Amino acid sequence: MSDLEFLFFLLPPILSLLLVFNLIKRKQTTLSLPPGNMGWPFLGETIAYLKPYSATSVGEFMEQHISRYGKIYKSNLFGERTIVSADAGLNKFILQNEGRLFECSYPRSIGGILGKWSMLVLVGDMHRDMRMLSLNFLSNARLRTHLLPEVEKHTLLVLSSWKENSIICSQDEAKKFTFNLMAKHIMSLDPGKPETEQLKKEYITFMKGVVSLPLDLPGTAYRKALQSRSIILKFIEHKMEERMQKMRGGSENLDDDDLLGYVLKHSNLSKEQILDLVLSLLFAGHETSSVAIALAIYFLQGCPRAVQQLREEHIEIARAKKQLGEMELNWDDYKKMEFTHCVASETLRLGNVVRFLHRKAIRDVRYKGYDIPCGWKVLPVIAAVHLDPSLFDQPQHFNPWRWQDTCGSSSTNLSASSNNFMPFGGGPRLCTGSELAKLEMAVFIHHLVLNYHWELADTDHAFAFPFVDFPKGLPIRVRHHTFI
Repeated sequence: MSDLEFLFFLLPPILSLLLVFNLIKRKQTTLSLPPGNMGWPFLGETIAYLKPYSATSVGEFMEQHISRYGKIYKSNLFGERTIVSADAGLNKFILQNEGRLFECSYPRSIGGILGKWSMLVLVGDMHRDMRMLSLNFLSNARLRTHLLPEVEKHTLLVLSSWKENSIICSQDEAKKFTFNLMAKHIMSLDPGKPETEQLKKEYITFMKGVVSLPLDLPGTAYRKALQSRSIILKFIEHKMEERMQKMRGGSENLDDDDLLGYVLKHSNLSKEQILDLVLSLLFAGHETSSVAIALAIYFLQGCPRAVQQLREEHIEIARAKKQLGEMELNWDDYKKMEFTHCVASETLRLGNVVRFLHRKAIRDVRYKGYDIPCGWKVLPVIAAVHLDPSLFDQPQHFNPWRWQDTCGSSSTNLSASSNNFMPFGGGPRLCTGSELAKLEMAVFIHHLVLNYHWELADTDHAFAFPFVDFPKGLPIRVRHHTFI
């Protein structure tokens, strides 16, 4: 082929590419994108966005960008063109239009470590089906009859190990509580048993990888986490095979009190789907609840007035039970914990266990005069709304009374606050374990304030890495005291 013939051969595809680039460029110039800075090529502004900062703030990066560009701005994050939203209205709009205008879009590394069938990364019908399974298992009736007694049992198991005037790592204690509860709840594993402790050891390694840089290289936390994931899945698979053998043997009494048994009896999921579902729920149910409890311990030690009001509420509940000759908490007791629920809400608002969500526009969207192009990543930053001074009075201040009609707050202001309060997300992907998480916090606080005084044993603060964590593990000195 001569040079001239070769040139004519290449000319059509070159012209086609030029035409496509021209159309893309023309479309971008006609779009009304939010202001912002795309940062470095590929990396964009990701490193600055993920820089650790106080969990009770939005961080320097967000503060500077909101100040410069407003509550809606463009950036390049996680290797993708992104619209970042600190706007309450847009955040709600994104979550309510899940599946129509937006869909879940977590970084590929998250799917790699949690699994492609994880509820966190699934979209569409498969996500809906798995979510319905989880919701049915976590029904209100099951919370009352099965989970409340288990939550109290595991709370007392942890608190009873605290020695007088000792220093404990409260973050680790909270994680021990929620892990043991979820291991029992998901696979009927008893705390302290060798298999439970081995699973916990592998899970800790796994969690370190989830919050690390996704570098699949020898010796990295991510590689070690992938190895631990494999061990955990083999463990779950072994448990699943034991249950399935009972089913094949015609066992009439296959235990469906745990999630594994329930899924095997009430779904047609494949083995791989069940493994990823169990792993993802172990992750979601353990990590977020333990952080929330650690945050409550941290905020309350700095607010003696709140602790005193909590004690009064729980002493009244405990005395009433004592008069009736009852020992264990019941659902009516839980519903009486009104101020406790305020403390839980304020802990979730100020601490922001889940700070932002990963979404993607699946259609061209226009909102408040801005265009959100199809295919762009969208980050609704929940923490920015919870810490917005135009929506919450003195947002950096721990004030559980803001959730009551008293203390100077009108019912109108309370309603406005509630409408902008989204600690468990919203829309079709609202967290299936939200009621369980609130139950865990309330029961743990009940027994904590009735039996202990506590104070910080060393200076520590909650930081976002981007997951919320206490660098020193939140060490506290505890003193036993019985208030009834």
